[in-house]
Amino acid sequence: MDRRQFAGTLLGIGAALALPRSASASASASASAAPDAVRAVVVQDWASGRVLHRAGPCAARLSPCSSFKVPLALMGFDAGVLHDAHHPAWDYDPKRHQASRAVDKQRTDPTQWEANSVVWFSQQLTRRLGEAKFKAYVDRFGYGNRDVRGNPGKHDGLTQSWLTSSLAISPDEQVAFLRRMLAHQLVSPRAHALTEAIVPMFVGADSWRVRGKTGSGSLEASVPGAARPALGWFVGWAEKAGRRVLFAAAGTGAAIPTGLAGGPVTRDAFLAQIGRLAG
Repeated sequence: MDRRQFAGTLLGIGAALALPRSASASASASASAAPDAVRAVVVQDWASGRVLHRAGPCAARLSPCSSFKVPLALMGFDAGVLHDAHHPAWDYDPKRHQASRAVDKQRTDPTQWEANSVVWFSQQLTRRLGEAKFKAYVDRFGYGNRDVRGNPGKHDGLTQSWLTSSLAISPDEQVAFLRRMLAHQLVSPRAHALTEAIVPMFVGADSWRVRGKTGSGSLEASVPGAARPALGWFVGWAEKAGRRVLFAAAGTGAAIPTGLAGGPVTRDAFLAQIGRLAG
């Protein structure tokens, strides 16, 4: 992204951050029904639970896309499918795994999986969990609408439900999930610690140390045959001078320049503004 595109993205998402709280949509909105220009950010203080910033339709549900790798890591470590930050390392198999990026076509361990957002690793993990255990974890976590059926008639929920399909979650719900996770309320203490350690780390504005996961996808087109609006997530937590905040940022449509993945765009815009948003 060049400087002009990035500045435009900041303006687009920044304008959305100023939306009044009344702009929130119903929490019952589905991933496919979300409006084309949803842009929402919520930032919450960890110690007090006080909402520091909330703007845009933070109750509108969207597909989690690769932001779902955070709960997937919890599941994997708790179930013993994943062992530690670097084990197991699974080989890419072109006969079984779909991949288009060079970074996807290599042996991948849990840390690389999160950092490079490798979809086939997620799918291999859920296959090893199995449908019953996968569904049970999603229910236990209270994750969004808890719908892991996948695409209608395809019976692909185990490998596709979080990828612009049936599973949907709002920014408000992302933060609620993160609060339960960081309070170690969901699975074993070891699984919590291992998951937190592999969530990618970044440095935000004003020296905030950030751990967060992106997610990139698309929404349904408003008109049949039209281009599908891009979707981007960045969710996680940030720390500075003894403070911790939780956050979820979602950008779609005009907030994301054509041809760019929504997750990294949303991440970079949020990191540039975290000092202001966290207060």
